[in-house]
Amino acid sequence: MEDHQQSSGSNGEVPCSKQPFLIGVSGGDASGKTTVCDMIISQLRDQRVVLVNQDSFYVGLSDDKFRKFHEYNFDHPDAFDTELLLSCMEKLKGGQAVDIPTYDMKMHRRLPAHKVNPTDIIILEGILVLHEPRVRDLMNMKIFVDTGKSWVQFQYSKFVKPGFEEFILPSKKYADIVIPRGADNEVAIDLIVQHIRTKLSQHDLCKIYPNVCVVQSTLQLSSVIQIKEMLTRIRDARTTKHDFVFYADRLIRLIVEHGLGHLPFTEKQIFTPTGYVYTGVAFSRRLCGVSVIRSGESMENALRACCKGIKIGKILIHGEHNDSRQLIYERLPGDISKRRVLLLDPILATGNSAVKAISLLINKGVPESNIIFLNMIASPEGIHTVCKKFPTLTLVTSEIDISQEKESHVFPGIGEFADRYFGT
Repeated sequence: MEDHQQSSGSNGEVPCSKQPFLIGVSGGDASGKTTVCDMIISQLRDQRVVLVNQDSFYVGLSDDKFRKFHEYNFDHPDAFDTELLLSCMEKLKGGQAVDIPTYDMKMHRRLPAHKVNPTDIIILEGILVLHEPRVRDLMNMKIFVDTGKSWVQFQYSKFVKPGFEEFILPSKKYADIVIPRGADNEVAIDLIVQHIRTKLSQHDLCKIYPNVCVVQSTLQLSSVIQIKEMLTRIRDARTTKHDFVFYADRLIRLIVEHGLGHLPFTEKQIFTPTGYVYTGVAFSRRLCGVSVIRSGESMENALRACCKGIKIGKILIHGEHNDSRQLIYERLPGDISKRRVLLLDPILATGNSAVKAISLLINKGVPESNIIFLNMIASPEGIHTVCKKFPTLTLVTSEIDISQEKESHVFPGIGEFADRYFGT
C-alpha cells in the first residue's frame, strides 16, 4: 500500500508549531486496521493528518531471495528496516520533513523515496508497529485491531502465517486500546477520535499555561472513556435530575481527588501492624475549601469525603450585564491566609466570576500559588482570562469545551448547572 498524506495546507512543507500526535495502529493481515485508519482520518478531516505504512520499510530482496520469495517470512521483524523507520518517526515527531521509502510489493524492491512533511497527527500503521520498544515509546496512542480467534484460525489454515502468533499477537499487550471487530466497531473508533480531538484541543492551552491541568490528559484511555461517559450523561438534555446528580457527583469526586494530588507533600515513616517500617508520604493538612455560591456548593460533599473535617468558606458573586461582577457575600476561615485553598466552581465560562473570587482570596492574604481552582468544564476564553491574570495558581478541569457563546455559556456546554443539580 502506498503512503498518502492528507493536509489542509499547500503541497510545500508546512511548519509544525507543536509536537505531532503519533498514533500506532497494529493488527494481523486483513484485520481491518487500514480501514480503521481511513475511518479515523475521515473523522479528523479538519486536522492535518499523515498516514505512514510500515510496509514502506520492508527490506528489499536480493535476486536470490526474490526467486524464493514464497518462502520468505514477511511477518518477521527482520523483514523490516526498523532503524530507518525509527529515524523517520523521530524526525517527523520532531517537526522535520522526511523521505519515506516506496516499496514495490510485486518486485519486492525499494523505489525512489517521497517527501512527507510534519503535520498535526501521524498515523503509523502496520503489523509490527507495536513490536519495537523504541518505536512504541514515540507513540501518544497505541491501537490494536483485533478480529478474534476465528480470523486467526482462517489465516493459519489458508496462508500459514506463524509470524502472527510469534510476533504480532504478543504486541497486543502494549496497546492502549484494543478494537474488537475491527472497522465494524464504530463506537470504539468514535471514542478514539474524540480522545484525539481532546488531546489536540488542549495541547495549545496547556502549553501556553503550564498551570492548567486537564484530568483526562493524565489518565489511561480506559479511564478517559469513563470520564467521557459521565460527561455525556450530564450534558444530555434528557438526563433526569437524579441521574444528573449521580454522574456529576462521580465526576466531581475525580476532579477533587486529582486536585489534591497537586498539594505539597513530605516523606513520612510509619509502623505497620506487623511491626515493619513503611515509608510513605503525608500531604499538607492546612487546607480549606471555598465554594462559589450556588453551583460551587455541589462540590462540597466530594471535598468533605476526601478531606475529613475540612473547613469550607463561601463566596456569592452577582453578575452584571456589562460583564462586571459584584461581591455580595463572603464567609471565609479567619486563618485562610495560612491555608492552601481549593476554590470550587464547576463551570468556567467568561472567567469574570473566577477572577473576582480569586482576587478576594489574594486580598485576604492567600498567596496566589496556594490556590487550586477546581472545575468540571472550562471554556478556552475562561482559561485565558484566569490564567493570564493569575499565572501561578493551579487550574484543574475535566474537559475544555469548544468556545463560549454570546450568553456567556460554554459550548457545547451543560446548561444551567445549579438548576439541573439542585432541581430549581
